Amino acid sequence: MLKYVVALLAILVAGGLSSQAGKLEEVQKSDLSAFLPGDAESVKALQAAREFPSGDVSPAVVVIARESGLTDQDRDALNALRELELPLASPEAPEATFADDDRAGLLALPLKGQNSDVVADAVEQLRTELEAAPDGLETAVTGPAGFSTDLKNVFAGADTRLLAITGGLVLFLLILIYRSPIFWLIPFVTVILTEGATRGLAALLGEAGLTINGQNAGILSVLVFGAATDYALLLVARYREELTRHEHAEAAMRQALRGAAPAILASGATVIAGLFTLVFASVDVTASIGPLGAAGVATALVLSLTLLPATLVIAGRRAFWPRIPRHGDSVENDHRVWRRLGNTIAARPRPLWVGSTIILLVLALGLTGLDTSLTQEQQLRGNPEAVAGQELLGKSFPAGLSAPASVVVPTGGDVEAVKRAIGDDLQREEEGEPGTQLSVVLAADPFSEEAVQAIPRLRDAVHKAEPRALVGGQTAQSYDLRQAAERDNLVIPPLTLGVVLLVLILLLRALVAPLLLLLATALSAAAALGAGVVIFDVILGLPAVDPTLPLLAFVFLVALGIDYTIFLMARAREEAVEQGTRRGVLAALAVTGGVITSAGIVLAGTFSALAVLPLVVLTQLGTVVAFGVLLDTLLVRSVLVPALVHDIGAKVWLPSKLARKGG
Repeated sequence: MLKYVVALLAILVAGGLSSQAGKLEEVQKSDLSAFLPGDAESVKALQAAREFPSGDVSPAVVVIARESGLTDQDRDALNALRELELPLASPEAPEATFADDDRAGLLALPLKGQNSDVVADAVEQLRTELEAAPDGLETAVTGPAGFSTDLKNVFAGADTRLLAITGGLVLFLLILIYRSPIFWLIPFVTVILTEGATRGLAALLGEAGLTINGQNAGILSVLVFGAATDYALLLVARYREELTRHEHAEAAMRQALRGAAPAILASGATVIAGLFTLVFASVDVTASIGPLGAAGVATALVLSLTLLPATLVIAGRRAFWPRIPRHGDSVENDHRVWRRLGNTIAARPRPLWVGSTIILLVLALGLTGLDTSLTQEQQLRGNPEAVAGQELLGKSFPAGLSAPASVVVPTGGDVEAVKRAIGDDLQREEEGEPGTQLSVVLAADPFSEEAVQAIPRLRDAVHKAEPRALVGGQTAQSYDLRQAAERDNLVIPPLTLGVVLLVLILLLRALVAPLLLLLATALSAAAALGAGVVIFDVILGLPAVDPTLPLLAFVFLVALGIDYTIFLMARAREEAVEQGTRRGVLAALAVTGGVITSAGIVLAGTFSALAVLPLVVLTQLGTVVAFGVLLDTLLVRSVLVPALVHDIGAKVWLPSKLARKGG
């Protein structure tokens, strides 16, 4: 009776949370400034700008061009856009500007607000009107409003695509792993309910004020799919093993939970603790992944240890048909590949762990080419209209016209000195309650690396003229975001390693083993990121990596990579009590090898699904994590760690009592 009660309660709770999942897209934000620290200079400048008469402006820049020269009909088409009912920050739309060679025209419309649905709707209205432009006329809508709209469009329907691809992949792998026409349904239902409950929980967190965007929502989906499937695979494997030792399914499940639940809980606790270190990140979009991911993994843990075992017992052993595990069956044939690998490790442990370490070190050399200068216009794969429009604008006008920098001089500040510091780049001046706002046209494309690097020089000049002045704007926000990411890349990884080390010490009740496992996992993460740098440059031809990638990749690789080593070493410690350390680790490799490899393939597959979204940072993160998980599964956990533990022997458990046991 208990199994039915547990299953019903778990379904009711998961269903209740899933009912909120539809709100997740509603709470997502795409405003770049929302992800910056509150003390960033560009955020302070934006807050001040909102108090000027023009308010918070997001320029939509319309560009038209004709190689043979604009016609009167072309000019009329551009000027006609000024008559549209748009949410402008000024009473009247500004006049259109035409290039000296008469081959291009520009209309900068100051839309009110930044990156809101209203701005996106206005941009789409402009683009729709331009579809009726005269034949042969090149048109585009760019500027901050154009870029934010293209970014918003990237995630339009992305959740559905990502869920379909990830769910389909997990379904395919479950059928392949279990080779049963019906059994896959039990873990798959648990995984789907976990995903829905997590999305509902994320929506509630977003309503409570947590910063969520399409990027971290996508990461959450693949993380939950992978973690929930992994926990299901591990529990089912132990349950199947126990079914050959017990006549009744209830008894087999009780023993399976005694054996597998501690390792699953330790694994989940490690991932949760590792992810929670992200809350100390300066970049809000990175920091929010911590509680989001932790909530997802916690949900996966709860349902994997309640709903899944209950439904497995309800279904009974017949659900495994046609490969039904019978009481008294031998499981030796299931482990023979891994026993052969164990015998190879036992024969030559030191050359194997040394060779594995060298391979990881060679892959990590790719980090010498790490370049985190990916710019905003390089974030979107393909050639979105905003990027094409910026290129078109730069052919006939100063590239900086599409997104001027903003300089706010407070009341009483030396405005004239700031004007002299800005020089000929000053575009316009506005008075308001906070003081004076000056628009500055940057010499370079405002979304380019050259413009980002010009921000500190502009700030130096402005601050020398007036120390209280603030420099903001789209390009300044990109610069501040990069600075915050670079700080996070240095500060968070040591914290993550410390937290994971503490969990390992508590789990293994030793010091030597946790230190060795952490070093191996950290080296594996460095190797995966190094290999990723080479893949992005040589194979994918990407110009650079996103500034937030090193931190996200490292935390995910350490937190998830250590999972498989925990499963192995928790079983090794269990076996070492009876057989000694050397035989125990080989026995653990034999019984966990197949299921951990399956779990690694599933997790790598789910993260690779991030590549379906045309956002470079998600492509890079999915590639690195998928590669790193496979590296951990097939090399670190299968060869490096068992060979190292076998070579060291019982001393690996120092200073616990188990270290004094031979073997």
